[in-house]
Amino acid sequence: MWYFAWILGVGLACAFAILNAMWFEMREDRREVDKG
Repeated sequence: MWYFAWILGVGLACAFAILNAMWFEMREDRREVDKG
């Protein structure tokens, strides 16, 4: 069942990367709003 752990790990890594990118975009947008 090593493939199950591998798929789970890759899925979590992708989900973390997507959430991190979304958080970074929200942060940049908020900075622009504060500036403007």
